[in-house]
Amino acid sequence: MQNGNPILKSVRAALEREPLINLHRWPIQLDLADDHALILEGEVGSVAAKKRALEIAGAAPDVRGLVDRLHVAPAERKGDGAILDVLESLLLDARELTNCTLRVVKKGQTVTLQEAAGEDASGDILVSVRDGVVTLDGWAISLSHKRMVGVLAWWVPGCRDVVDALEVLPPEQDNDDEVSDALSLVLEMDPMIPHPEQIRVHTHNYVVTLDGLVATQTEKDRAEQDAWCLFAVDKVINQLAVSR
Repeated sequence: MQNGNPILKSVRAALEREPLINLHRWPIQLDLADDHALILEGEVGSVAAKKRALEIAGAAPDVRGLVDRLHVAPAERKGDGAILDVLESLLLDARELTNCTLRVVKKGQTVTLQEAAGEDASGDILVSVRDGVVTLDGWAISLSHKRMVGVLAWWVPGCRDVVDALEVLPPEQDNDDEVSDALSLVLEMDPMIPHPEQIRVHTHNYVVTLDGLVATQTEKDRAEQDAWCLFAVDKVINQLAVSR
């Protein structure tokens, strides 16, 4: 870190004020490149912390770009092979991906898990894992599919980051309703959310608000986590009530 740089001092002060970020437990290294691109590096405690850190840094005056080297500290460390095995199962079990070609990279070789052909194919997804970072390449038929696959990757124990490079074909215009629809789909798929119909999802300018009723604090936290894991979601307001 360039000691005394006013841009870095301003960003660090803003990060310290964000309740979702704990710099004492999870220090973030800040550096400024010659072109005034801000480099963020380190581990953070959650997907929410990562996204908020990037948003805060990107909004700082005189910052002309971001280099994201932040990873989420997993609750349990897993090898890349173990992460890939679990993600394979999640993808193959997803009803929405039945007509999608699924491929994974294992030991440098591409292995086809499932192949779909014809005009009704809903995608061709290639998954690789390196140092706990899941990369998704290829294409999906909709933004909802893209977001869903990204969340499935975040669900895997040991995952430290998800690089969602999936292209949407044919291209779709993103909007708030699409985000809400994707989250509703994810909540229905989540085995930790037994009654997704009791959760109402509202999105405005990519800020998701959750309200309704859940049975436990664990379910409330999980629903919020699912929202944060969605591609392009900038903020989550959790107004879910807990019945017990």
